Amino acid sequence: MDGMTSEKDGPGVLYLCGTPIGNLEDMTYRAVRIMTEAGLIAAEDTRHTRKLLAHYDIHTPLTSYHEHNKYTKGPELIAYLLRGGTLVCVSDAGLPGIADPGSHLALLAIEAGIRVIPLPGANAALSALICSGLDTTVFTFVGFLPKTEKKRREVLKDVQKRRETLLFYEAPHRLRTLLKELSATLGSTRCAVVARELTKKFEEFRRGTLEEHLTYFMDNEPRGEFVVVVEGTTDAKEETEGPQLLPAELVKSLMAQGIEKKEAMRQTARQMGISRREVYQLLLLTEQKEDVLN
Repeated sequence: MDGMTSEKDGPGVLYLCGTPIGNLEDMTYRAVRIMTEAGLIAAEDTRHTRKLLAHYDIHTPLTSYHEHNKYTKGPELIAYLLRGGTLVCVSDAGLPGIADPGSHLALLAIEAGIRVIPLPGANAALSALICSGLDTTVFTFVGFLPKTEKKRREVLKDVQKRRETLLFYEAPHRLRTLLKELSATLGSTRCAVVARELTKKFEEFRRGTLEEHLTYFMDNEPRGEFVVVVEGTTDAKEETEGPQLLPAELVKSLMAQGIEKKEAMRQTARQMGISRREVYQLLLLTEQKEDVLN
């Protein structure tokens, strides 16, 4: 195989290299250097990776390694590494091993006693998370849901009660389906951020409830690659222990803590399991009553 020649005695090194998720400038100096010095680059899509290599004037030989050939190509790449070769594994975008076959190659290398080294870089899920405004202390990367309806239901049922932030990947033609499933399973009032085209010209973050996102994208054609960041569940029983507040009282209590009125209404609706419209109507009635009394 081209490029698969022995370079030294003893096993070589497998590098897992992060590549841009959109903006070609999001490459590290170290990644460019290692890719230039390596004997071979294993790419998910060689045509796609050639554009990146051309941009940085890298002439290292390329070989194809993807989901459909990993069981045959993987052992060949391990043999190359055992002969002393230096291999860089890249995905089409982001970190190899995250929603791509890079993790399989890493496992083969580890089992063969080959050193595996990360070359950190861009990642769509974490990029969306840190700009979402949702909790970043604890989170679960769900990625792409399975293709079959049964398995999709199983995954969503499993994460339904999770309290941590949830991260999903989705293609544009399946986004509406994902939002419908999330709204039905996790609750339409659950807060979420829909991020698309990260680091690209038309990068966008949309914030709101799952119901609001679904309404928007039913009227607007989804375009680009998406990351959907969803807040974890809130255990109402835990949060409302002690004296029970009425919706209007809870809104005012949250506002007294410095939370803006709109956000206070949203949190109240979520905690009490009612719609924001109901919260607004109850709050309006309370304010009208107070005006009369005053």
